[in-house]
Amino acid sequence: MVLNASLIDLPALEQDWQRRVRADRQLLFDIHHAVGGPFHVVYPEQFADNLRSFQKTLAGHGVRGQVYYGKKANKAGCWLPTIADLDGAVDVASEPELVHALAHGIRGRDIGVTGAAKTDGLLRLAARHDCVVAIDALDELDRVAEIARNAGPVRILLRTLPPNAPHSRFGLSATDLDTAIALCARLRPQVELIGFSFHLDGYAVAPRAELAFDLIRLCAKTKAQGLPLTTLSIGGGFACRYLGNDDWNTFVTHQRDEWFHAGKRFEKFYPYAQDPTGADMLDAILTTAFEGHTLAKHLRDNDIQLFIEPGRALLIDAGFTVFPVLGYKQNADYGITTVHGLSMSVSEQWKGSEFLPDPILVPRNPDSTAEPIATCVGGASCMEYDVLTWRKVPLPQRPGHGDMLLYPNTAGYQMDKNESEFHQLPLPPKVVITPQEDRFQWRLDK
Repeated sequence: MVLNASLIDLPALEQDWQRRVRADRQLLFDIHHAVGGPFHVVYPEQFADNLRSFQKTLAGHGVRGQVYYGKKANKAGCWLPTIADLDGAVDVASEPELVHALAHGIRGRDIGVTGAAKTDGLLRLAARHDCVVAIDALDELDRVAEIARNAGPVRILLRTLPPNAPHSRFGLSATDLDTAIALCARLRPQVELIGFSFHLDGYAVAPRAELAFDLIRLCAKTKAQGLPLTTLSIGGGFACRYLGNDDWNTFVTHQRDEWFHAGKRFEKFYPYAQDPTGADMLDAILTTAFEGHTLAKHLRDNDIQLFIEPGRALLIDAGFTVFPVLGYKQNADYGITTVHGLSMSVSEQWKGSEFLPDPILVPRNPDSTAEPIATCVGGASCMEYDVLTWRKVPLPQRPGHGDMLLYPNTAGYQMDKNESEFHQLPLPPKVVITPQEDRFQWRLDK
């Protein structure tokens, strides 16, 4: 840890595959030679490990269920065959997302359709392919019923309005939920209510477990009315870790304006170090006890399967982003590095925050005698606020034209959220890395 008035290290946690790719310096330079600009590197094998960890956690608790990948978190096609091979599922919210999933081998019955409101085209596709649709409003339920008359039966979940978010635009209020349940009883068999769903902001375990317990009771009550409910979806929001605890705590405790270019201030950051994360968070939810029994036992006793919808937590450690360095200049006590590309390609900056893990310099000509420097990182546009990293980050040597600046662990939302072809610059392509015995192969994602 380097800590003074103007510089702090926040080294990213890296998996072995990432370090091995970085060690093969020529690989990254060869990819850049082929694509000509910035690019994203994605690694499906890590995604597969993450998916298996969630599946093993469900199986270890004897809970029937399904892991739905929140597709909005990353648009790459390479994740989808992996999901199909591992009998996973995909959560979509648009017609192109649904078609993309089908085209890469995901069965319709393994696709969930969510979102605040859906187009008729999306609902029609979902009905034709036996997808599960999360209903968010009474008028949407009416439209599903109308579409089901011609397209065939539709399996649905009723999404509930979270009790701690009364002003959310997602989910049915308690009154509308009662109305929807009664309507579903009349709409059978064209509309098949299979259960309830919710999604909570934040990364706390207890609120998810508590609401799940409440909805299990509602499932039992609804079953008594003759509707054979089988499913509860607790959505996504599974926590991830990017930094070590000590580094993160030091930053949070001591952060100051002078650590950032132009004294930039941010209202909030993603919690880059937290516990529990990923499948361990799912385990914590399932082992939360209520009335003497865990959530897992309540699910088993009530014959309810559990759906979850992780996005970022399936992509953690599964990709990084590389920007070619265009130039560097000194500005007072720190430098300004400009890269080929735009800050929209690291999306955290464009929602009023900062992606904090340190970028890693991959120099074309490493210099072991060089002095370390501090720098912010700007994009290639003509906008003053096109800044990838406002924080003055440490680099082992002065970056130069032709070097690479690697942003670690960007697969979850950073690659795909606010990207733009501003200045007619093409979006960075996604490059799929495949391990061989002693090297990596690469190809462009489809």
